[in-house]
Amino acid sequence: MKKICTIILMMLSLSSCKKFLDVKPESEIDKNELFTTEAGFKEALNGVYLHCAGGQLYGGYMTFSLLDIMAQNYRFTDVKFQEIANFNYASATLISDTRTIWEQAYRGVANANYILTTIDERKSLFRDKNYEIIKGEALALRAYLHFDMLRMFAPSFVSKPLGKAIPYVTTVTPTNTPFLNVTEVLDLTIADLEAAKALLSLSDPILSSGYVVGYPDEQKATELNHPDLFLQNRRHRMNYFAVCAQLARAYLYKADFDKALLNAKIVIDSEKFPFTKVEDFIQGDLSKKDRILYKELIASWYIPNAKDMLINLFSKEAPDYSPTVSQLDEIYEKQRFGAEDNRYKQWFVNVKGQQSAEDRSLLQKYVVNSAPLSNLHPLVAPALRLSEMYYIAAEASFDQNPSEALMYYNTVRRNRGIPDDLTTVANKGEFLDLLLLEARKEFYGESQTFFMYKRLNHAIKISQTQSISPSDKIFVFPIPATELNTNN
Repeated sequence: MKKICTIILMMLSLSSCKKFLDVKPESEIDKNELFTTEAGFKEALNGVYLHCAGGQLYGGYMTFSLLDIMAQNYRFTDVKFQEIANFNYASATLISDTRTIWEQAYRGVANANYILTTIDERKSLFRDKNYEIIKGEALALRAYLHFDMLRMFAPSFVSKPLGKAIPYVTTVTPTNTPFLNVTEVLDLTIADLEAAKALLSLSDPILSSGYVVGYPDEQKATELNHPDLFLQNRRHRMNYFAVCAQLARAYLYKADFDKALLNAKIVIDSEKFPFTKVEDFIQGDLSKKDRILYKELIASWYIPNAKDMLINLFSKEAPDYSPTVSQLDEIYEKQRFGAEDNRYKQWFVNVKGQQSAEDRSLLQKYVVNSAPLSNLHPLVAPALRLSEMYYIAAEASFDQNPSEALMYYNTVRRNRGIPDDLTTVANKGEFLDLLLLEARKEFYGESQTFFMYKRLNHAIKISQTQSISPSDKIFVFPIPATELNTNN
């Protein structure tokens, strides 16, 4: 990868550290200085998380922007946004944004690689199980970033398993890393995740029977109880179950249904991530309201300073992104059973359109209470959800056990307030269509729906009468010119 030696490690800690690391004037990190103590490795790893949670990756573009626009979740009058919705990859906005995402993702990879290329030779520095935790999380972060670059910038596995994909970078070197094909990148992603899973299975506090996820002030929750700050809030990091969930994603992408189901069930059967209680979701007391279904998050990106950005994007009077009321009613199937869907009722507020414009629905999923009200949970960007594991289990089990697949599908719906179970389906194609409808509701404002359309090579639905035909012309982001010019 180009310029890896000159990438700056901007390593500001999350909860455990309070300062930027000193860097050399040439913007190069001397790992012999940084990685002389366990604390240095911790700060380095926290820096990777901070980078990934920034506005140019999962605290912005990769969760709240391009991919959700391309999933046709909003209506625009702004030409700039409509060009994104139309997959105009030649537009200045898309060229700039995709270049930024590519560069920032590989910067995150490089930061993880600084840790991974050094940690084994410094193993004696670590106490308890911190070597396994730090190495496991760094491997998981490297795999997570590569997987999303694969899902954006390469054909899907179902489309072209041997098609040109992306570089999978595992070293810190000034030389270019060659492009691999889709299958090769998937195999390396899975290898990193399996290695991370093995390390974290020996060390992660979240596996303890005494570790209980919950809201920070909840009496039973123990996520803040560990004496080492570094080991608190495991759901804000690539914990053991997050790695299993990411493996379920990767195996499903490769159409390895047995292993996708195995890893999804590890998360589901752990019962670590309870479905949000209805009373918490519909709570009238805003200081006790769980808008984001926080307990169900297997992993998330901590974004405490994103409040104003999210207001501008979704919830101010005329936000950048919003659906029309009629569009939202269609997405949530209001005329059938959507009116009972708590996501439809709790995540959106309707406002009158200005002048002759259509009425709009404003997303409330990321609203933060105004002072002096407190909030039930911190502001985070979802990375992996419990519901996605049910969707993966449903799809992966359908061929062998359709009844089990329907059980997984109906479980999520019931927990969202939809009482009518799906009891029969004609074939797998019909089931996948229904699963996509549900996933679109669940992942609204989270940018996972586009990836599902692409993985299945499925038409993207605009309305009841309009859709965009699936093809690599819309599903594959062009590799940035800056990369192609230096890595042929």
